[in-house]
This record gives sequence, C-alpha cells and structure tokens, in this order.
Amino acid sequence: MSTKYLSTSTIFTDAKRARPLAVYTDMEDIDYSAGVALLEENGYDVLYLGSQDPAVIMEQARDAEALLVGYASVTAEVMDAIPGLKIIALVSMGFDNVDLDAARERGIWVSNLPGVATEEVASHALALALAVTREIPFFQGRVAEGDWNGRPETTVFRLSQERLGLIGLGRIGSRFGKLASGVFGEVIGYDPCLPDTPATRDMLAKAGIRRTGLDEVLAESAVVSLHMPLTEETRHIINAESLAAMRPGSYLVNVSRGQLIDDGALRAAIDSGHIRAAALDVLDVEPAPADHPLMGHPRILVTPHIGFLSDHTLAEYIRIQAQNVISQARTGAPDTPLFELEPAG
Repeated sequence: MSTKYLSTSTIFTDAKRARPLAVYTDMEDIDYSAGVALLEENGYDVLYLGSQDPAVIMEQARDAEALLVGYASVTAEVMDAIPGLKIIALVSMGFDNVDLDAARERGIWVSNLPGVATEEVASHALALALAVTREIPFFQGRVAEGDWNGRPETTVFRLSQERLGLIGLGRIGSRFGKLASGVFGEVIGYDPCLPDTPATRDMLAKAGIRRTGLDEVLAESAVVSLHMPLTEETRHIINAESLAAMRPGSYLVNVSRGQLIDDGALRAAIDSGHIRAAALDVLDVEPAPADHPLMGHPRILVTPHIGFLSDHTLAEYIRIQAQNVISQARTGAPDTPLFELEPAG
C-alpha cells in the first residue's frame, strides 16, 4: 500500500499529539488503504497493528481515540488500557468480539456495518444450499477422478417440491428467503426477536416467507439455514437435541456465526446419516485447524467466511468503518451505532 503509517516509536515519543490517533487492530487480507486516506484527510494520524493480541493492542494503541477492528476481541481490560478511547468501529455486522456492556458503561461508542453485505451473504447462502442439495461437491470429485457415471447413495430431490426453513428473519434471512422462494416449494421461518407487526407481516409476505415456530422449521424443512446473531441465547442453537428434531436426510446451512452450532453434535449427526450434509461459511474457530471436527469431511462443504465478499462490499466496509470514526468526532455519534449514548458534556 502506498499510504505511510506511523511507526510504534512515533506513538510513544509524541507526547503532545496535535492530531487524534486512529488505530487499526487487524484487517486480515482486506485493503484498508482507502480508510486510512479518509481518516488522514479528516485530521487523524493512523497506526496499523496487524494483530489480534490483546497485549499488543493495549500497549501500542494506548493513545488511541478510535479503534478500527477486524476480528480482534475488545474486552473491558483492553478498553481500560486505552483511557482516551471514544469509539470502537467494527468492519462487520457481527459484534460478538466486543464487550458491549463494558463499552456502554465506559461511554465508548461501538459501530458496526448493518446491511452492507445483505445481498452477498444471502446469495452465498443460496449458493451453498444449491451446492449441497444438488450434490455439486460429490459430482465434482467424481469428475476429477475421471468417473462420469458416479452417483451418490441418495438421489437428489426436486427443490420445487421441498421446503426451506430459516432460523432468523432479519435482513439477510429475509433476503435469502426471497431469493429462494422461486426455487423451493415453500419457505418458512422462525425468529423470536422479530416483532409481529403489520409491517413485518407485509415484509414476509412480499418475500414469500411463512412465519412459524422453531419446531416446524426443524421437523419439516429439507434445508435449514441459520441467520441469527451470536448471543448467549443463540449459542449452540443447533445442538444434539435440535439436530435430532430435524427431518432425516435434511441439510444444514450456516452463514452467520460458527458458535451457533455444536460442532461435535453436527459431526455425529452427519456421520450417522441423520443429517445428509452441511454447508458452512463460518466455523467456531477461524482459520480452522486441520483437525477441526467439521473440516475434511466429504459431506461438509466449508467456505472461508467469504459470504460478504464482492467489489462493492470491500469498498463500503472500509469506507463506512472509517466514516463512523469521523462522524463520531464531528457530531458526537457514529452513523451506525449499536447502542445510543448520552451526548458528551
């Protein structure tokens, strides 16, 4: 990247900083240079750590007013080590890597990116569902071995005669349902958090989704797809009990958070044949080790958390993340906060 970043030595020697400091913790393989440029144009010095290590963040970001976070965990301890911290700006819609209660108690804003990758993640969920129900990995493997006549043990079914079940009917779940309603015979969904209002009912009707209970989604769906945030209530929502309640020979798709699934229970359900296959864009540990129970299985399709990926989202994720920092400084609040704080002063 062409942008020049501050060195660590600059951070510690510039005791009377003229410009506020914004610190990127980790951006993995995302080009964040446009965000750096935007921050610098709006009066910030910028430091990139390239680390998720809390000790590194606490030491090298201690003068920061803004943390721009990829996957790093931001705990109360990390916040306390950065006394001037005003905002934690996330580069995703998910926010389970930040202690929100601790941030609120300390008057620190937390912003995320709601809706930016809705189309991409919904499309990826549809692609995963089609890939496993049409046995694409099986047939690709056979062709690679020169076997054009290989067939799976169970014949693929006609999707227009089958039901898709959604667990979570927010932006992505409802968008996926709308995309899939022209493919599956029926789309049903469960969401305990979505209010039952005329606007909600109208939205679901337009998307072609029939709202129902969790029991029906599990028992009656050929494909169950997860679209829930990770909370204490949703952690391991797919466990041995819920897997046993799913229709024999059905499929599971997850594009939300890996911790929604009990890995051992899913592996056992697939090994037993009760669950035909799973397609997962997220795992509980990323990158996943080779011995992860859901890696390397012939009936488990894994993609590396790239459901969000497109030219549009890569640009917008970085721009909006940086703009949240700038807006907080200018107006007292970011553009997309996860909660509201009282105005400073």
